[in-house]
Amino acid sequence: MSGRPGRGAGPVTASELLSVVAARELAGRRTVFAGIGLPTLAVELAALTVAPGIEVVYESGVCGAHPSRLPETIADAVLITGAEAVVSMPALFGSVLQGGHIDVGFLGAAQIDRWGSLNTSVIGEWERPAVRLPGSGGAVEVMANAREVFVVMRRHTPRSFAAALDFCTTPGPDRALADDIRPLGVGVTRVVTELGVLARDGVGDELRLVAVHPGVTVAQVRAATGWELRTAGRVATTEPPTPAELRLLREDVDPDRVYLR
Repeated sequence: MSGRPGRGAGPVTASELLSVVAARELAGRRTVFAGIGLPTLAVELAALTVAPGIEVVYESGVCGAHPSRLPETIADAVLITGAEAVVSMPALFGSVLQGGHIDVGFLGAAQIDRWGSLNTSVIGEWERPAVRLPGSGGAVEVMANAREVFVVMRRHTPRSFAAALDFCTTPGPDRALADDIRPLGVGVTRVVTELGVLARDGVGDELRLVAVHPGVTVAQVRAATGWELRTAGRVATTEPPTPAELRLLREDVDPDRVYLR
């Protein structure tokens, strides 16, 4: 632990809430292909709590990473030290992913639709976008080949939860099947947002609201969603982060506030 004063005090931030809730969803999972940012926070916290045996794989080819601090990019050298293996890109994507060895692909996105397709390319028109984003990276391969995909999103607005994506960077299985492409996995099954948790079972099922965070109503989530959002028969309320989870996040996982805001 860092022992720095004040790390265990203060109100829960949105980043901390998202990280804790997403980490809990990883209980029972073994191998996770993690994106940088909030997915990294969630996986590191899960390794200290609900999934102590979890194996983390990064897009740079690092398998079984045990970084001494949070990586700032997928190419951060800290990922290599202590890792179980470092493999080539053909081996990572051709054998690890396409071989069906990833339980959960953990991604972020700027937009998502009701079927779990993602946009990480542009907001607005392609030729004259309002915002140009990083693009796919390995997300297309992760979506197609991981057994299931979790998505964590800082913003829950009608623009980010869109009836129609401004651009489809990463098609979910439903969209891929419409183009006669059959992925191995079932696509997005969990989406953790600043308002709650959405879920779907697989192909043919659209995202539905299964839980709201404390103080959030179902009506608020529906109003912040760009399509007519369905709900589970019983919408639960997520448990707030415990003092122990917050201490781990603040003192062990991200004491330098690389991703915590």
